[in-house]
Amino acid sequence: DLVNQSPNQMTPAILAQAAADMAGLYKIRCTIHNLDWIRSQNMNAFLAVSQGSANPPKFIELEYNGSKEAPIVFVGKGLTFDSGGISLKSAEGMEDMRDDMSGAAAVIGAFEAIARLKLPLHMIGLIAATENLPGGTASRPADVVRARNGKTIEIVNTDAEGRLTLADALSYAADFKPQAVIDV
Repeated sequence: DLVNQSPNQMTPAILAQAAADMAGLYKIRCTIHNLDWIRSQNMNAFLAVSQGSANPPKFIELEYNGSKEAPIVFVGKGLTFDSGGISLKSAEGMEDMRDDMSGAAAVIGAFEAIARLKLPLHMIGLIAATENLPGGTASRPADVVRARNGKTIEIVNTDAEGRLTLADALSYAADFKPQAVIDV
């Protein structure tokens, strides 16, 4: 259902609220981080994708504590709409780019299933939710950004947004010293 929503009805804030609503039903910890927190984490690759949109990004963090072991971390791609940014996609089929957040939806759904089954697992879910749009402040081909882990990335094509958002989310995932990381 999350993937099937129209883009104006599934912004980063609405996706974050959907995660919080699900988490509230199943006693899963859910923290919705705002733009200031994202900046404080130096998630500049993620921010480069989000900067063309009027809708601010959200970083969603879920935690299910069914075990004292090191967590398994799921990282979901959360592009609630992907126009390609300045490297604009063709008009044909662009309406389907609302489903570029299906990885995020899968993480939210997995957490609901894990909690309903009361599995003996320690799980962390991370979603860098944003839109990739060609606004006047959008990142440009040839821009260079410094990711959270300190590595620099040259943006050659702004439609490579998934790699940028996941780079910072995966860097954050490492902070949890997980036994495994699964990116979706």
